[in-house]
Amino acid sequence: MLLSEPAGLLFCLILVFAVGPGSTKDVKALCSTCARIVENFSKGFERTANKNFGGGNTAWEERKLSKYETSEIRLMEIVEGLCDSSSFECNHMVEEHEEHFETWWFKRKTKHPDLHKWFCIETIKVCCPKGMFGPDCNSCVGGAERPCHGNGRCDGDGTRGGNGKCSCDSGYEGEFCLDCSERYFSEERNDTFSLCKECHPSCTKCSGATAEDCEECREGWEEDQEGTCIDINECSNDPSPCKDEEYCLNTDGSYTCNVCDRRCSGCKGQGPGNCLACSEGYKDEEGTCTDVNECELPDAVCTDEHQECVNTKGSYRCRNIPAFHNLISI
Repeated sequence: MLLSEPAGLLFCLILVFAVGPGSTKDVKALCSTCARIVENFSKGFERTANKNFGGGNTAWEERKLSKYETSEIRLMEIVEGLCDSSSFECNHMVEEHEEHFETWWFKRKTKHPDLHKWFCIETIKVCCPKGMFGPDCNSCVGGAERPCHGNGRCDGDGTRGGNGKCSCDSGYEGEFCLDCSERYFSEERNDTFSLCKECHPSCTKCSGATAEDCEECREGWEEDQEGTCIDINECSNDPSPCKDEEYCLNTDGSYTCNVCDRRCSGCKGQGPGNCLACSEGYKDEEGTCTDVNECELPDAVCTDEHQECVNTKGSYRCRNIPAFHNLISI
């Protein structure tokens, strides 16, 4: 059922205040809504493929009335499932163009089996063919077959909106997405095709894929005598770039500072075997810092009456002995 004239006017006013006149976003949204409707139509078509009228004598109904496969009843069942009840845009589009679904179903389906093309592109004109954009469905940069020469995304592609400009994929730049961006080199190129590949991690600019092909080294790398970019070992610097209780770990083009093991007082690597000195409460045993058991020292560390020593990692604590325990001991 189509919207009444006042209801249609109200919808237009809501649309103008909500998104503004001529909104590119709204034009693109109309195409998305139409595409979703067509997708749901296909799902409904498949869902009803093996159904019938549902009466007691299907053979008689199909012979006397019409085949369910091409019936208006089947069409209505499909149309009723095109939109969620909460989708205002979808329901409005279906209601506004309901007669087009009937026309396609009964008169155009055989000659124009592609509903998206017939309905969204050619009839209500909210979409364009792939590789085209804008009100007049102009070809994207690079042509409709390979928008942005296959190296980017055309703004408005497939919709009646957008400006047709390219947003290039990673590694490509320029108006036509044919140029290689920084840290990429051109392996192959002509007027309509470009293949850019990533430089070696050591390069800012390069002519090939290896460290020998660098034209300029990245930060954290330096050029050796052969002209190859090699990693700078920042951890060999004196003083160390890390804090006193951290050790330096070199990485390709950089380094990390990692906290020393708590058993260490300064360290040169991970674990208690790389300590420069042992923390208080630990002692060096064959190159590894281990816990000192203060409770076994010759001089008692818990000197108050009715206390016992409990060893902990790197320390100890004095625990009071309960009175009943003392009575049992007596």
